[in-house]
Amino acid sequence: MGTVVTVIILVAIVAGAYWLIRQRSVAQARELEDSKAEARRWVERLGGQVLNLVGTDEPSKQALADAAERYNAAGSQMEQARTAAQCRQVTETAYEGLYYVRAARTAMGMDPGPELPPLPGQHRAGAVSENRDVEVEGHAYSASPNPSDRTPHYYPGGNVAGRPVPAGWYSEPWWKPALVAGAWGLGSMLLFSAMFSGMSGVAYADGFADGMAADGGDWGGDGGDPGAGDFGGDFGGGDFGGGDFGGGDFGGGGFDF
Repeated sequence: MGTVVTVIILVAIVAGAYWLIRQRSVAQARELEDSKAEARRWVERLGGQVLNLVGTDEPSKQALADAAERYNAAGSQMEQARTAAQCRQVTETAYEGLYYVRAARTAMGMDPGPELPPLPGQHRAGAVSENRDVEVEGHAYSASPNPSDRTPHYYPGGNVAGRPVPAGWYSEPWWKPALVAGAWGLGSMLLFSAMFSGMSGVAYADGFADGMAADGGDWGGDGGDPGAGDFGGDFGGGDFGGGDFGGGDFGGGGFDF
C-alpha cells in the first residue's frame, strides 16, 4: 500500500512540474508574440513618418536621415529578435527614431506631434539651454537649443556609453564615436567641461567632476547601461499608455492633423 501511495505522489509531482513548465512556456511564448507585435507597430509608425516626410533645410534633412538610420536598424533588429528583451530593444530603436522625426518636424515649423515618454537617462542628461561655441584642442564645437545651419545635428538626450549627453542641436555628432565604440576618449572630459560648464539644465552644468560624480561611475566607459538593457523596464507595462501616446498616433505617416 505504501508503495502505491509513493508512486501516486511521484506521479502527481511529475505531472505538476510538467504543468508548471508548460504554463511557463506558454506565458513566455505569449510575451514574445506580444513584444513582437508591439515592436512591429513602432517600426511601422516610424517608417510611415520617414517615408512621408521630406526635409526642407539642413537640420530637418539631417534629423530625417538619422530617423531613417534608426528605422533601418530597427528593421534589422526585428529580423533577428528571438526574445522579448530583443523585441524591446527594437521598440527602443524605433522610439529613438521618432524623436528624430519630432526634431525634423520642429525644424520645418510643423507640429511635432504628441509628446513621447522619456528615453533612458534623458531626464538626468538634461537639455541644452543656451547657444554655446567652444574650442577644444583646436577644434570648434557649437551647441544650441534650436536648429540652425550652424547646429544641424540633433540628439534627443540620454546615455551614450554610460554617460549623459544633453538633448539639443549640435554642430556635429561628436557623441557618435562613443556610441559605436562603447567608450569615451580622453579628450571628452575637456569637451564636456568646455561645452556645458555653467549651463543650466544639463548634467555637467557644474563642471566635469560634479557631472561625473552625479553619474556614479568612471570615465573609462562601461558599455553604457540604457535602462538595464530593456529600455527602463517595459515602458509601463509595454503598452506606452495604450500604444498610441495617450491618444495620439504616429501611424500612417501623419499625426492625425
